[in-house]
Amino acid sequence: MQWEPVIGLEIHTQLATKSKIFSGASTAFGAEPNTQACAIDLGLPGVLPVLNLGAVQRAVRFGRAIGAEIAPRSVFARKNYFYPDLPKGYQISQYELPVVGRGKVEIVLDDGRVKCVGVTRAHLEEDAGKSLHEDLSSGQSGMTGIDLNRAGTPLLEIVSEPDMRSPEEAVAYARKIHQLVRWIGISDGNMQEGSFRVDANISLRPSGAEAFGTRAEIKNINSFRFLQKAIEFEIERQADILEDGGKVRQETRLYDANKDETRSMRGKEEANDYRYFPDPDLLPLEIDDAFIDAATVDLPELPDAMRRRFSAQYGLTDYDAALLTASLPMAIYFERVAAQCEDAKLAANWVNGTLAAALNRDDRDIADSPVTADQLAGLLARIQDDTLSGKIAKQVFDALWAGEGGGNADAVIEARGLKQITDSSAIEQMIDAIILANPTQVEQYRAGKDKLFGFFVGQVMQQSQGKANPQQVNQLLKQKLTSG
Repeated sequence: MQWEPVIGLEIHTQLATKSKIFSGASTAFGAEPNTQACAIDLGLPGVLPVLNLGAVQRAVRFGRAIGAEIAPRSVFARKNYFYPDLPKGYQISQYELPVVGRGKVEIVLDDGRVKCVGVTRAHLEEDAGKSLHEDLSSGQSGMTGIDLNRAGTPLLEIVSEPDMRSPEEAVAYARKIHQLVRWIGISDGNMQEGSFRVDANISLRPSGAEAFGTRAEIKNINSFRFLQKAIEFEIERQADILEDGGKVRQETRLYDANKDETRSMRGKEEANDYRYFPDPDLLPLEIDDAFIDAATVDLPELPDAMRRRFSAQYGLTDYDAALLTASLPMAIYFERVAAQCEDAKLAANWVNGTLAAALNRDDRDIADSPVTADQLAGLLARIQDDTLSGKIAKQVFDALWAGEGGGNADAVIEARGLKQITDSSAIEQMIDAIILANPTQVEQYRAGKDKLFGFFVGQVMQQSQGKANPQQVNQLLKQKLTSG
């Protein structure tokens, strides 16, 4: 039987506030365990939570970015469960009345297809602490420690509709949400530090059926590659069960990256298992139009709109435009280069090609690029005025990347003697010498062995140490080889 996967994602993104959602404790990453958990985070007797306005503003920015409804009135609830890293015995979250209602995002798949994925809701909540199962610094092997620094950190939980039908669609959606929360400045999206975590709900149904199957939830996936692998494994696991006549159990599972498999964690809870009720210590959250306008007045042009504009304004392919709008700093960098060199396609080729390759090689973000947009534009200007060939320009780029020439392309060109040879007479002299030195190849070329033309081009470029203008070399070689 053919099975169709049905996938929905719950994404927990840590909001970029300096303090926690209900206390003034720091959210900075990397502190010593249990040094950033105050009395409010621990739920000690007599303490009262106070809502962080910055968290609300960031939730509203996300809602506006996905075209969602912003609730004029939302309510915080207590989600009751008992786990070692939850000191209060409940988590403050939102249930029936979330701050952000229905919206949608557009994803572009590798084959060029565009699909809209619905967002059911996005609600504010506090994070729990963290259980540490590795060996502790005290040397007590096999024991579990609890670090409550993360308890109370503000989260926005973004819940999708079950609209995805493949691991590829799920990864594209997760990447899009990751791009968006960073683009609008509400989260750093650092997956290694736990700022962006994904829960995947997966079920199978016979192809063509409308009813959903029984779902399993895979918790706390912290990389896009693991998300892909976890969903692929879970689809295969459930298909095997169903093909054997069994029934999929509704449960929560964990993905083990070392074994590339999911394993059972616990039975999947229903909402009533958590005994939600409104938090008696927090008033309902009321948001008016003035608050929404103030929170979103500085929203940048959104990635989908910018991608379409890049294609229309600069004549770029959809693929190039999508790469350039992968992040807002990358898009800003490109536009600065394009504005100065006045050749958007040349700028796009270098930003998406040479620059992106160097960033990936050195594991750098665009904000940390050793070559600034102004420096790259200066380098491209030397290509445009025929001072450099494209090949030699890459040598200059490497020198700029290494900090040579004080970041100035002209200084590197002068110091290394890399100026392109455009003197026709000088190129002709090299060509004449090469023709004279290779009479057999000349005779074979003139007899119809056209592939030898590349041999002659290579000889000229070798003789000129790569500095001869390639267009002139090709033109003059054809004249000389056919005129004999």
